[in-house]
Amino acid sequence: MNESTTMRAVAYRRPLPISDPAALEDVELPVPEPGPRDLLVRVEAVSVNPVDVKVRAGVDPGGRPKVLGYDAAGVVTAVGDEVTLFRTGDEVYYAGSLDRPGTNAQYHVVDERITGHKPPGLTFAQAAALPLTAITAYESLFERFKLNRESTGTLLVLSGAGGVGSMMIQLARALTPQQTVIATASRPESRDWVLGLGAHQVADHHDLVASVRAVAPDGVDRILSPNTAGRIDDYAELLRPGGEIVAIDEPEGLDVLPLKSKSISFHWEFMFTRPLHNAPDMAAQHDLLEHVARLVDAGAVRTTLTTELGPIDAATLREAHRRIESGGTIGKIVISGF
Repeated sequence: MNESTTMRAVAYRRPLPISDPAALEDVELPVPEPGPRDLLVRVEAVSVNPVDVKVRAGVDPGGRPKVLGYDAAGVVTAVGDEVTLFRTGDEVYYAGSLDRPGTNAQYHVVDERITGHKPPGLTFAQAAALPLTAITAYESLFERFKLNRESTGTLLVLSGAGGVGSMMIQLARALTPQQTVIATASRPESRDWVLGLGAHQVADHHDLVASVRAVAPDGVDRILSPNTAGRIDDYAELLRPGGEIVAIDEPEGLDVLPLKSKSISFHWEFMFTRPLHNAPDMAAQHDLLEHVARLVDAGAVRTTLTTELGPIDAATLREAHRRIESGGTIGKIVISGF
């Protein structure tokens, strides 16, 4: 258990451009107390996701320090009275919840039901790259598309070299082996990345319809869509009748009517749904992360860490946010060590 009553953390007080030194600041905060189902985790590594950037730019905490961070790996230092899945000293990885303080702090509390045991073969940094994107990809495949090991057809993964796309390719290949996976990538390094993860074919999102038709003349059955705005007509063209889309973004004014003539289904995937709404099946995310850890240890899935920075402080996190905002990142950016 941590004996200090305060901890170092990184927070923001109002939305500012990432070039502003006050966009993210080093702060000192009280060490949080775990609730009945919570773990108190000493954070060893965090990763940065587009959601960090979106919240920092769009949510005004009104001058109060708001800590971001939705991926972490670390060591359990205390447990709540009702915890049954973990004990002090366990190494864990998880993605947390939008409605609680984030992981960019020396200590963090997280519900045990959305936490997994860290894959033992990975470093903390390698493990911190995985949770949010693994949960998003896994729920998309098996809860939205409702696939299984016998599922066939063709899956199109947009932004295949991104964090979610990288996990979607790997999990689809490992757990739906009869499905064909096409990933989009435009640069040579991103094409090499998605092929290395197991994509059967690569298409270019800059000319989506023509490039997908070149490798899948009869169209596709499913699309993972991280950037849906302006794409619905393309999706309607590429999907076969009865096809499906899972979207993970939030485009304004989205018109899905072009999908009707082919009876195409449109699903939302939001990996924070269970913790935000205290869903009765919250522990499904614990089970999911345990499954992913086993896949990692079996060599069927690998970390998507491509850039490791340090230490975990405001200057380093500002640099990570800047890289995310610039676009074109491959895999995940991870920051380790206080």
